[in-house]
Amino acid sequence: MRFPRRKFLISAVVAMLSTATPSFADEALKVVATTGMIADTAQRIGGDAIEVKGLMGAGVDPHAYRQTRTDIVAMTKADLVLWHGLYLEAQMEDFMHKLEQRGTVVTVTDTLPLELLRGHDDYADKFDPHVWMDPELWVFVTERVRDALIETKPEAKAQFVANADALLTELSDLKDYAEKSLTTVPEEARILLTAHDAFGYFGAAYGFSVLGVQGISTESEAGLNRISTLVDTLIERDIKAVFVESSVSDRTVRALVEGAAAKGHDVAIGGELFSDAMGPDGTYEGTYVGMIDHNITVISDALGGDVPERGMNDRLSAGS
Repeated sequence: MRFPRRKFLISAVVAMLSTATPSFADEALKVVATTGMIADTAQRIGGDAIEVKGLMGAGVDPHAYRQTRTDIVAMTKADLVLWHGLYLEAQMEDFMHKLEQRGTVVTVTDTLPLELLRGHDDYADKFDPHVWMDPELWVFVTERVRDALIETKPEAKAQFVANADALLTELSDLKDYAEKSLTTVPEEARILLTAHDAFGYFGAAYGFSVLGVQGISTESEAGLNRISTLVDTLIERDIKAVFVESSVSDRTVRALVEGAAAKGHDVAIGGELFSDAMGPDGTYEGTYVGMIDHNITVISDALGGDVPERGMNDRLSAGS
């Protein structure tokens, strides 16, 4: 009898849990993080006291990602595993709950106050997981990662606290830049339409109406009726620009542009935003701060705001 791949992987980890031993030596702490945003945050805080392996790279959709055998090995041998939770890693839920039996797994969003989380009509009994879109909410995640590292490697507490404080200062600067830049967008133009509903926290923080072709999860379907309704919205609200996302197919957004054009309304692609994944490794956009700086700058510029061409830190890639 053949077992489905998903069941095989979960069964495999159960067997490995009994033999895997964390490495709490003087060497660098081995940390595995699911998303790039968490991996970057952990690396900023941990510095040379940790080694971070991120499972999901640039352009990877966490809603659809499934753990590989290599991932299983890395996580069962890690000193600490950091995952987002809030049903972001939907296909990894069963595996992660099995892994929690080991006691070295931390959900980085579990200290976020419930009143700050966003529900959704299409996401019954669950919260919108895209909290990284608001730097003020990412403060909670940063502090949670800091505390998890301290608990796992207390001898490096001073380093972790100093590095976390530096990152928290950057998050405060990022929030200020967002407020300054996005308020230059004319009020009537503060409508953000993207491939899926990943920008709800962004919209709530900065006063933008947010529309997604797909729902909060990219696993949801975008039917013809939804596209037709959004085309009518583009025309009625005189929306001039819409946005594609780096980790989601641009097919439905381009269908909107074509549908509006067929009805005599010109809509531009305002740019590519980083929604569920950061930019390429080794780039400024491949960091959490750079990812959000890029989004703020591209959105402001495309919708008629006044922003520096290369963003808050003058580090955005040319043409971003």
